[in-house]
Amino acid sequence: MKIAIMGGSFNPIHYAHLLSAEQVREGLGYDKIVFVPAARPPHKAQPDMVSAEHRYQMVLLATAGNPYFEVSRIELDRAGPSYTIQTIKTLRHVYDETTELAWIIGADSLIEYKIWKDFDEVLKQCTMIATTRPNYDLERVPLEVRKSVITFRITGFDTSATEIRERIRNKVSIRYLVPEAVVTYIEQHQLYQ
Repeated sequence: MKIAIMGGSFNPIHYAHLLSAEQVREGLGYDKIVFVPAARPPHKAQPDMVSAEHRYQMVLLATAGNPYFEVSRIELDRAGPSYTIQTIKTLRHVYDETTELAWIIGADSLIEYKIWKDFDEVLKQCTMIATTRPNYDLERVPLEVRKSVITFRITGFDTSATEIRERIRNKVSIRYLVPEAVVTYIEQHQLYQ
């Protein structure tokens, strides 16, 4: 079995996350994608980060219609910072040893690889798939890191959670950037205002 894990703050989850996951699944032949919302991302100090539980609920809503998508509480139920290496080691015990694990990351996040806890060990434990966004210059990622990962170009959908939060604060519509169920959830809980 081949499983790709998509970790992140998902603050909030949006269509670029979903499109990236689906294209990796289909394009690289993965059986399923497991979304893992980070409870306490050690390198993302966002003043407008909503609670891990809200982010988890939005990921559940966003992925509900895809039978190949799962959502895990693994980082929410663990104390301390959400380190990728801990998550991968825990998932290694969840699935049998014949399961091939991969970690999906946006190529732009690879620039910060040196601040990841045990980055070299992450590369030993799983395949790293770096998805590229439109107009992203992969040359910004150090060559030794590019050689260690699979680069996968996704269809252009240039949006970010930062842009979505900004739109909410400015009272501009986020429809068609995030799934309708997530729009409703954000409105009901008055998030990012």
